Amino acid sequence: METTMEKEKKFQTGNVTLVSLIHLLHDIYSSFLAPLRPLLIEKFGISLSMASLWDLFQRIPWLLNPIIGIIAEKAPARYFVIFTPAITAVTMSLIGVAPTYTVLSVLLLVMGISSAAFHVPTPVMVNKLSGEHSGKGMSFYMFGGEIARTIGPLVITGAVSLWGLEGTWKLIPFGLVASLILYYRLKNVKISQDFKKQKTGTGFRKSLREMLPFFGIMVGITFFRAIMKSGLSAFLPTYYVMEKGETLWFANSALSAFQLAGAAGTLAAGIISDRLGRKTSLLIIAIVTPVFMFLFMSVQGILAFPMLMLLGFFIFAPGPVMLALVQDVGKEKPVFNNSIYMTISFVTHAISVVIAGILGDWIGLAGTFKLSAFLALGAIPFVLMLKTGKPHPLTK
Repeated sequence: METTMEKEKKFQTGNVTLVSLIHLLHDIYSSFLAPLRPLLIEKFGISLSMASLWDLFQRIPWLLNPIIGIIAEKAPARYFVIFTPAITAVTMSLIGVAPTYTVLSVLLLVMGISSAAFHVPTPVMVNKLSGEHSGKGMSFYMFGGEIARTIGPLVITGAVSLWGLEGTWKLIPFGLVASLILYYRLKNVKISQDFKKQKTGTGFRKSLREMLPFFGIMVGITFFRAIMKSGLSAFLPTYYVMEKGETLWFANSALSAFQLAGAAGTLAAGIISDRLGRKTSLLIIAIVTPVFMFLFMSVQGILAFPMLMLLGFFIFAPGPVMLALVQDVGKEKPVFNNSIYMTISFVTHAISVVIAGILGDWIGLAGTFKLSAFLALGAIPFVLMLKTGKPHPLTK
């Protein structure tokens, strides 16, 4: 008979897959903004800079992540996972019918709160369910999110084709039914109790002080790569429609291809980092990604798609590696430490999208993408600052 300790070391494929599918569902809805951005810019008659502020509204609630992390350490975290997909589905399905820029901004703000409440506890659940294979677990989890951003643009583009921009609200029932199913499937899964068992006497402030040097490195890695990753994720369809003169279907197909390659990168990177090491994996990614960005911007026509997919593979690959690294290091307050990392990641993303929008108005999106590749090289020194000698924990 399998002991409790043996079970905790084992990779629980069924439960990890379930949480990853929940991530897939949630992020299909949360990925609707980028594909609709060209239509919304035309509808409201606004600039790229104004349109980029929508991403900031989405991400502002992530400043609440530490508070959400503290609550999730003490409350039944499964309810965060059960109900947030429904909230996200409702708000994102309504963006097509939003009558004004302000109403749309409020919808995105509410969605941001829901998304923050979802993403803080779920990686910790996955880490717990992954046993000694946290990198593999994070790859499963991130794969769900990236596949969602592959499917999402196609779903919302198909919805607009069928019902028009004003008919996107018809997607609401799917999210509501999904949350109802999740309630019956997860209502007795008390993973939050495991978080409590993991706690030591270390307080939140002390934990944060101890983790500050590590989080400083995470800020450096994330910041220098952010404009490249966020700029492409947010403005690739806009780039193809407004600067290349392509159709919305072509532009959103390119985004889906980019995200599909990113999904493959997230699935592979975490598993590889379990064997190769977190630092080595991040260093290879930090060196290779700007190269593919330059290649993507230097080729034309059909050759751009292979380069775009190679770029997508490497640009999203750090996600599971860094999530696993946070869990390797922050074992005493796992949800709280993950909330700090999520705050860093998503706030940096929001700021970088605004910067990309401003640069896009100033030097064009093509110039912005090229500049972002140079900036991404700045992540390399921060990766080298990581102190690690083994594939798993960051050790001093």
